[in-house]
Amino acid sequence: MQAETVMQELEALGKERLKKMYLSNGATEPVFGVATGEMKPIAKKIKKDQHLADQLYDTGNYDAMYFAGVIADPKAMTAADFERWIAGAYFYMLSDNVVAVTLAETDIAQEVADQWIASGDELKMSAGWSCYCWLLGNRKDSEFDESKLAGMLDQVAQTIHDAPERAKYAMNYFIYTVAVSYLPLHEKAVATADAVGSVEVNKGKGPSKLINAGTNIQKEIERGRIGFKRKYVRC
Repeated sequence: MQAETVMQELEALGKERLKKMYLSNGATEPVFGVATGEMKPIAKKIKKDQHLADQLYDTGNYDAMYFAGVIADPKAMTAADFERWIAGAYFYMLSDNVVAVTLAETDIAQEVADQWIASGDELKMSAGWSCYCWLLGNRKDSEFDESKLAGMLDQVAQTIHDAPERAKYAMNYFIYTVAVSYLPLHEKAVATADAVGSVEVNKGKGPSKLINAGTNIQKEIERGRIGFKRKYVRC
């Protein structure tokens, strides 16, 4: 399928209500407002097509960039490809829900995510921490270095309150994900959540709010979901 044809099909699926929602979350024009579920019939026809995915991602259209992640072939992408994609990810719904998700299906995921976490760049950091969340929620515990993850929990505890805004969200979710999906460090993650406490976000951008990993971890404990793993990273 040609990129122009895909763009036409996506535009036809656009809804004004969803467009307004995406824009309110940080997307900028061009945006069609396509529900992710509505993309599935098109994706089934295409399956994986990395060349087409790159063409769509480069349009700068939010819906096309999201769809690029759906049809991407992660194992065909290099670290340089992911650097190009993260450079184009201008807000968190792209960095965390497209680029990080796609990266999580590769063998270079941790290597690239580590570099992004250390970068100091808000959206790279957010994508890096988010990538670990996708990985931990899907892969076997045996695929991870326990001491490395323990060090990352310590890093979160020491830096989260002064981290960039979107990184705070991803780091908070990292604590939660380790507690829920990585059994060897469940207790340490719970202790880390307690030590961190509530994290203030959106400071200086209207009313701030507090996020707290410990509150959400406790809910999962009560539901008996500790040890949860997703079958797939991408839906």
